[in-house]
Amino acid sequence: MLWMLLTPAVEADYEEIIELANWAYRGTGATASWNMEAGVLEGQRMNESLLREDLAGRPYGHLLTYREEPGGVLLGTAWLDPRGDGVWYLGLFMVRPDQQNRQLGRKLLAAAERFAWDRGGRRIRMTVLQIRDTLIGWYRRRGYGASGETEPFPYGDDRFGRPLREDLYFVVLEKDMDSDEFPD
Repeated sequence: MLWMLLTPAVEADYEEIIELANWAYRGTGATASWNMEAGVLEGQRMNESLLREDLAGRPYGHLLTYREEPGGVLLGTAWLDPRGDGVWYLGLFMVRPDQQNRQLGRKLLAAAERFAWDRGGRRIRMTVLQIRDTLIGWYRRRGYGASGETEPFPYGDDRFGRPLREDLYFVVLEKDMDSDEFPD
């Protein structure tokens, strides 16, 4: 099954993860992702110290990598962090921009949801910039809805890039999962 192809990131993966994050979120040109943040944020999305800080700050989280074969090209990642009461946070969800036409995103999302389900997850939550209508629509088509909550954008903290707008904030999306989605 696909969910078995997710493996925990190890230190040897960090360089590829950082490269993929910067390409997927901030890439430009012919190989840019359909959901990049051009015109919204500029600069790097991730560096090694930020990745290490995030991992150290969330010791129960799982940074998962997706490759079609061991040692193969990194095709995507998903960060899953248990928050309690069956709620898991999904972040750093990305797929190689030059492979997105293979529907890897929906497969990776399903595998990430299964990973959380198998560990007691019953709801997935995530944050998305409010102006990313196409991306929000993609998640809606996969069962995620707006929770009605928002979170402020971290202005003044340029570790994730420099904002090019002054009206940014995050919407919280969530999905309740049920056993019909994950037969034994």
